[in-house]
Amino acid sequence: MKDDCTVSGLLASADSLQLAIADVRGYGLTYERLRLQIEQTHDALKKSGLGPDDTVGVVLRNNPETAAALLALLSFCRVAPLNPTYTVAEFDFALRDLNAAAVVTTEEIPAAATAACRCETGLILLKAAKSQVPAEYKLEIRQPPARTECAWSAPEPDSIALLLHTSGTTSRPKLVPLTQHNLCLSSKGVVRVLQLAPEDRSLTVMPLFHIHGIVAGLLAPIAAGGTVCCAPGFQATRFFSWLDAARPTWYTAVPTMHQAVLTRARHNTATLNCHSLRLIRSSSSPLYASLWDELEATFGVPVLNAYGMTEAAHQIASVRLPGGACYRNTVGFSTGPEIAIFDSRGVPVSNGESGEIVLRGEQITRGYLQPPEARSAFDSGWFHTGDEGRIGGDGLLTLTGRLKEIINSGGEKVSPYEVEEALLAHPGVAEAAVFATPHRMLGEEVASAVVAREGFHIDEWDLLRTVGLRLARHKMPRRVLFVDAIPRGATGKIQRAGLAAQLGLVHSDAHEHAPDEHTGA
Repeated sequence: MKDDCTVSGLLASADSLQLAIADVRGYGLTYERLRLQIEQTHDALKKSGLGPDDTVGVVLRNNPETAAALLALLSFCRVAPLNPTYTVAEFDFALRDLNAAAVVTTEEIPAAATAACRCETGLILLKAAKSQVPAEYKLEIRQPPARTECAWSAPEPDSIALLLHTSGTTSRPKLVPLTQHNLCLSSKGVVRVLQLAPEDRSLTVMPLFHIHGIVAGLLAPIAAGGTVCCAPGFQATRFFSWLDAARPTWYTAVPTMHQAVLTRARHNTATLNCHSLRLIRSSSSPLYASLWDELEATFGVPVLNAYGMTEAAHQIASVRLPGGACYRNTVGFSTGPEIAIFDSRGVPVSNGESGEIVLRGEQITRGYLQPPEARSAFDSGWFHTGDEGRIGGDGLLTLTGRLKEIINSGGEKVSPYEVEEALLAHPGVAEAAVFATPHRMLGEEVASAVVAREGFHIDEWDLLRTVGLRLARHKMPRRVLFVDAIPRGATGKIQRAGLAAQLGLVHSDAHEHAPDEHTGA
């Protein structure tokens, strides 16, 4: 049934007096006050001329106001959250690709406002309310959308709610549309597997421009009628003080964050002895057994590993409660989508055999909006993930590799082609190849090989300055090798999977690519 499969439907069933969105101290809005805030936001958006089929870019840093604004926008129109660390050029591309009618941002993120002016896009500033109550805000229409006022109707389950770009192995990021129904199914799947209830409080540290943060960190707690304690991003040095103040019952994060938390654990034994967590969730990047074991030993609660991606509205599979050693090196069972394993010919394989993970079901996006050539991933009726895995006789899904070349650095997804394009913008660069190298905490980091133009001497810091004008920090190469030639395969293509070993950055048997969420999520 799709009757209540909208974001508004998720919000409608919670107890009005229950705390909905709070800061890390546990102060914020009840569901009753949140609904009033959302109603006021809808009135302001209607007066600006925006309608349900308009796309609104959201460029906001993590805080309770951002969480509340996202819920208001998701129940009004099409929402496209963007990384607030983007450069003007990156915002410019995203807004044009989205055909955005307006951008919601703050005065503290001038690059977004600059791009909005360049694109002649409406500019709406989010400001703290006079009450200073966490999650309360007001909107200021700084630059009206280029729209006339239109009749507004509430989004239907099949209405597009969320638009996210994924980093892929082509030069153009893929644009993924997710409906209200997609988001609600995934959110409810998280609720079921974590057994969330109104008494639960999440400590939300994942970015709210990632599918992981949006679905697991925001919508799932709301779907359970529980509380979202929204942190100002992830900060390992403050994590344990947040545990003390907010008293969350669970949190979700990427393995890099879990590792950073563990490095602070020995300095926070008092908190460890009286914390309120009943479970920890991990997703968006491989969770290795050693980290899994250490997390459970340190906190004394189950760790549930999950597999997700943007195209599936985040959660695809997850370990179930009460957890246990039998799940190590797996991502558990499907939480909704139908999962199969195909060989290279598109034929299903037997249990225990490895192949490409393919998906279908109501939770999966109906297809990419851009670029057109990427839509073939859905041609067979199944979505081809590009990830490799196997399903055991017990139904457990194990991820065994990655078919695609996207770089996963601490849960952030980076397209090699995008970084190469930025490197080639330097006048001294003739050729560039970008690839992943192993990193102990991040899993992978971005590395590059560069061939200089004849007669040019390239200064590495000057090169990185050029790249930094075009790319966010997490996309920047952490290693730059200057080489005479870039190794290529027999057909002339760059073989990224083996490039690190060929250039002497890693032993050929030491680096195994692992699958992950396609966003970023």
